[in-house]
Amino acid sequence: MEKLPLIKKGYSRKEQHAQKMVAQPRWQRITLLIVLGYEGAGCLLGGAFLLAAPDGRYMDMPAGMMHGAFRDFLIPGIILFGLGILNTFAFFTVLRRTASDWFMAGLALGGLFIWFVVEIIILQELHWLHAMWGLPVLLGLVVTIPLIVLRHDTAIMRKALLTCGILSSLWYVAINIFVPMMYDEYSMASLTVSELSAIGASTRIVWVLLAMLYLLLLIAFGWGVLKSSGRSRQLRIAGNLIIAYCIMNFYWPPMHQREVIAAGGGTLTDTLHIIWAMMTLLFNIFLMGFGAAALGKRFRIYTIATWLVFIVFGILTFMESPGIEANLPTPHIGLWERINMGAFLLWIIVFAFVLLKIERLSIIGTVHLENSSTNA
Repeated sequence: MEKLPLIKKGYSRKEQHAQKMVAQPRWQRITLLIVLGYEGAGCLLGGAFLLAAPDGRYMDMPAGMMHGAFRDFLIPGIILFGLGILNTFAFFTVLRRTASDWFMAGLALGGLFIWFVVEIIILQELHWLHAMWGLPVLLGLVVTIPLIVLRHDTAIMRKALLTCGILSSLWYVAINIFVPMMYDEYSMASLTVSELSAIGASTRIVWVLLAMLYLLLLIAFGWGVLKSSGRSRQLRIAGNLIIAYCIMNFYWPPMHQREVIAAGGGTLTDTLHIIWAMMTLLFNIFLMGFGAAALGKRFRIYTIATWLVFIVFGILTFMESPGIEANLPTPHIGLWERINMGAFLLWIIVFAFVLLKIERLSIIGTVHLENSSTNA
């Protein structure tokens, strides 16, 4: 059996305590403060306008846009103003580096995340304002995760973060089964995944909302890879690439439905969609390469085999792709694409399992180190 590389040495209790005293990196703290301040001010101002005029006239929003969920904007205004207070309070806890900064930041941004999800469901549409106010919330959550880890830097926390990699892949598979069931004309064999979130598709909103959880789980996994990297430069790069990949995919330019593209209705967003797909593939290849370089020979061979799957089924996908632009039958494009996606999702699961095993071996090494020190 191949011996797994020990990515990091066992740490004594004194060294572990010293690690917990390390301050949050400045760029993370500044980013979190900017997001909390920005969202707090926006919520307070927006909530005040809605409370002052529950009919929405100050913000030029008719109550009918809520499709009967609320009679007017009074209750949404109260909730929004309350979120503003919560984010403002979280801002000062992070600024003062209090012991509860991680909790308040997570609570405030988590509350806003739920707010936007519910709002999009009620409005039944995605608006550019959701990007303006929602994307900073996601960015804030990205830098809140390492703050939580910093305050609770334990083996259990690292295992939880690494387990998020497994959960992310399982979640993506689940939504790839569930969402197509809501699209009567959809065929998983002949239509691409992107067509579930195409402009005008009935499943666009539900796909975008459910896919956000996949990205957040994968980001948590990325931080777990960083925390487990020890002195491995390759693993640190892999972890950073996972996080960067997720941040880039918080906004994926949507394509139009193939009938619209064939009729000449394609726009810049369709071009950007293709560019995003190419960038995503590059991120996948590089993060897999650096992850494999840090681990054993068997895992490197497995990674190369996965790349070969990418090449074979990528070519098959490319051969059928002109049919999308021409609105012609593409009988297997969805199948080829999903095989490639499945190969990457499986790689993430295997990668997470390997790192979890290494983490367990590192814990055993720590116990042996402490016992040796005690006996000495």
